[in-house]
Amino acid sequence: MKPEMPYTPPAIWSWKKSSEGRFANINRPVAGATHDKALPVGKHPLQLYSLGTPNGIKVTVMLEELLELGHHGAEYDAWLIRINEGDQFGSGFVAINPNSKIPALLDRSGPQPQRVFESGAILMYLAQKFGDAFLPSDPATRAECLSWLFWQMGSAPFLGGGFGHFYAYAPLKIEYAIDRYAMEVKRQLDVLDRRLAQSRYLAGDEYSIADIAVWPWYGALVKGQLYEAGEFLQVQQYTHVLRWANEIADRPAVARGRMVNRTSGPASSQLHERHDASDFLNRTQDKL
Repeated sequence: MKPEMPYTPPAIWSWKKSSEGRFANINRPVAGATHDKALPVGKHPLQLYSLGTPNGIKVTVMLEELLELGHHGAEYDAWLIRINEGDQFGSGFVAINPNSKIPALLDRSGPQPQRVFESGAILMYLAQKFGDAFLPSDPATRAECLSWLFWQMGSAPFLGGGFGHFYAYAPLKIEYAIDRYAMEVKRQLDVLDRRLAQSRYLAGDEYSIADIAVWPWYGALVKGQLYEAGEFLQVQQYTHVLRWANEIADRPAVARGRMVNRTSGPASSQLHERHDASDFLNRTQDKL
């Protein structure tokens, strides 16, 4: 189907803020801070600045899994960054992540604070900090784990920025764009399904940071928790992904991690900030 108004790119691109739709107040073609704003700091060495999106969920699940293993040094403060309001462009946040994307982690346990940004890098940093937790020790299995971790980092932009944007958020439904990204997302789901037909988890028999990275995107998608696109993509046909997604969803640490910095869904499932394990019982939005 031809678009109603064919578009010919000009010789030089220029930014039209009005074309950004619901994201017009935060999208811009330059980096850096837009305003001075210091970040809050809590009592724990690990300070997380994030939002309950799939990339944010990766890190809160990882931290809760570490605590579940008994790593008390993984206690953390999770502060809410409201990206729709431009919090990620505050000077304090940009100092931790110059790319102005959540999540961003500040580790204050050493002589000098250590910043870590990009969700995959944060997962690897935390795994190594706590004795290679959720990072297989066998070289071949570790290589498999890291391969799937980086597969996710490279694939998710097609699911999120591509399919998710044009299917759920774009101000104009463009058939070509939706079809292009739907095809790629279904191909990715088939990649996962074939792998999970061979093994319990992505790296093999061990639950790892690869599963923690992939589940908030593709697990949530097949469970109907992302873009409400399950019927459109016919996710029920990916039976091995569904088995894996349900198994991981049943982990207590995953259930807790999904609540942290969450601002949508039932109030009982939203814990806007997390500063103590008791917050899951006492400070969800239905109790405030």
